[in-house]
Amino acid sequence: MAKQQSVTGMEVWQWRNQALKDALSTDISPVEVDWLLQEITELDRLTLRLESFKSWQQIKMQLSLTELDRLWQRRLHERLPIQYIAGVTPWRYFKLAVSNAVLIPRPETEILIDLAVNAAESKGLQSGHWADLGTGSGAIALGLAEVLTNATIHAVDVSAEALEVAKTNAENLGFNKRVKFYQGDWWKPLENWKGQFSGMVSNPPYIPSDTVLTLQPEVVKHEPHLALDGGADGLDCIRHLIAVAPAYLRLGGVWLIEMMAGQAETVQELLETNGSYCDISIHADLAGIERFAVAYVNM
Repeated sequence: MAKQQSVTGMEVWQWRNQALKDALSTDISPVEVDWLLQEITELDRLTLRLESFKSWQQIKMQLSLTELDRLWQRRLHERLPIQYIAGVTPWRYFKLAVSNAVLIPRPETEILIDLAVNAAESKGLQSGHWADLGTGSGAIALGLAEVLTNATIHAVDVSAEALEVAKTNAENLGFNKRVKFYQGDWWKPLENWKGQFSGMVSNPPYIPSDTVLTLQPEVVKHEPHLALDGGADGLDCIRHLIAVAPAYLRLGGVWLIEMMAGQAETVQELLETNGSYCDISIHADLAGIERFAVAYVNM
């Protein structure tokens, strides 16, 4: 973000009124307008709703009104995600920095952390080494660090730009000493800890290649396709993680991933066929979609 700017309450009020009209006319939720203003000014939800800021002589903003409006026009006409405009997104109990180098963390992915906690507590895996493969913004790694307070989290991503975002988030949230970052392909940077990992968590690319370009424009135009495209059937990365993980996980270690709707049966079959896993289970998200697979390395 640029150096803070000061504008009058009336200027913000005028911009907000126009933005609300624009949102309604372009099928964008007007809620986004106030969320964005809360993120880049000192205004809170109630103040915005009551419009009591209208008479303020000074409101500090992290963007100039000109820059804000330029980005808002991109939201309207290019479907630039609102989180990229603000530079942050809420996730779990955090406020995470995001840029177009990383996927915007989705609320359903928070369930991965709850599943990891359940696995750790039920199998005695609360300590030792845990891996977040394809960390992106670092959301999963930081979520794990918060709940697994005796574990070291190793976060890997092939993108150097994504790792910079993740490192920023770890620093901002105070987890930089317990989360280690590595650039590379899946498990490769972690060869020194083969056979030692208590758990692996991943939200890998899982969308079939020919489906990626049919997604909503916010995703297609702005989010990194590297983090979306899972190959012809969407399962290339998941197959790799199934094949390689047993060499890195300790006996009884947990393997946990997010997947696309409709992939659960195939993923379960792949885990069973591999022969290295037991206690395989599929879990739904809050919408009832089978989205998560959990398995353990055979003792």
